[in-house]
Amino acid sequence: MAGPLPNEQLQTFKEVLQNQGPAAAAAMINAYLEEQDNIPLHIAVTGETGSGKSTFVNAFRGIDNMDENAAPTGCVETTMKVESYPHPQYPNVTLWDLPGIGTPNFPADKYLQLVGFERFDFFIIISADRFRENDVKLALEIQKMGKKFYFVRSKIDNNMREATRSQRDFNAEDTLKKIRDDCIKGLENQGIQSPQVFPVSSFDLHLYDFRLLMETLERELPAHKRDVLLLAMPIVNLEIINKKKEALQSKIKYLAAASALVAAVPIPGLSLAVDLTMLVDNAIVYKNTFGLDPKSLQSLADSGGVPLHDLRAEMKSPLALKEISREVVLNMLKVSVFHVASLAAEEVSRFIPVFGLAAAAAISYACTYRALTTILDMLAEDAQRVFKKALRLDTPV
Repeated sequence: MAGPLPNEQLQTFKEVLQNQGPAAAAAMINAYLEEQDNIPLHIAVTGETGSGKSTFVNAFRGIDNMDENAAPTGCVETTMKVESYPHPQYPNVTLWDLPGIGTPNFPADKYLQLVGFERFDFFIIISADRFRENDVKLALEIQKMGKKFYFVRSKIDNNMREATRSQRDFNAEDTLKKIRDDCIKGLENQGIQSPQVFPVSSFDLHLYDFRLLMETLERELPAHKRDVLLLAMPIVNLEIINKKKEALQSKIKYLAAASALVAAVPIPGLSLAVDLTMLVDNAIVYKNTFGLDPKSLQSLADSGGVPLHDLRAEMKSPLALKEISREVVLNMLKVSVFHVASLAAEEVSRFIPVFGLAAAAAISYACTYRALTTILDMLAEDAQRVFKKALRLDTPV
């Protein structure tokens, strides 16, 4: 989450505020937030031919395999070179679809050098059945280089369907554990110590171990990269919605502080114009992060087998139901007597001698903080209702 300004930046901020004024200090806060929003995260997805790498890349990005921006998939090797696929909502997060290890153009002994090892934050090694010699060689080389790797056992949904047909007393948890344990034992026999294996289905991310994979990545990433991953994560349970909300909430104090500094500039109407732009921009970010944009909703409806209009019926906020604009935000704020009164008080306070601008700044901070928090709460609640409807969950929000 967005923590306090580092000590050196805090000292610089104080100097800017004292020497250049509130407008320059507000610009510094906005630059800090922009820097945090653009921290790069590079995820390498690799494995042998036909393991389901491209489908996993698409699923993580919330993109259907048929989408024009999807990584190409097929039953034969479709990734012939290193391909980058930015996240559609968070372009600073890039998934790299790597060619299968051990192919003629990418032999195992030169693989890391050829794919550009240094650029990646961590590796996900995918196999559709057992992890093989090349997978192990790759993992050991990655380990030597001091980077993290995770084994993903893909296409687990196929195995579960087969098990239901072949096992008299089928138990999903027991079957999943057996597959996981078999993979771990096989990797240990080939020299991997304490391998982390996650059986997943790229078509049903909310099932099996994808949630555990995301929790592990979040826990083991450096602190400054965690929010980057979290905000880009596909929503596979209600807990992720809450975590996304917490990450977005942690930035509101900075946005409100920037609003307060702009309010301290003695130009009538400037604060309101800046605040409205800020509210609109962040409302759009919140909506997209929670998967409430039209494209994400349609994808969720398709994957859940729920009519799109049923999902839309769960959205109560006007910000979720309409395209977000200044007019939509203003109309929402007009419902709040507190907010309207605060806007009026902020403008009037500018004309109070000596303490007027300080009062305007304090009012602007409170007003912006409350407005952003209200918007975030509304959209998070909509996301929870929509997700529960899509997965037919009965637990209350």
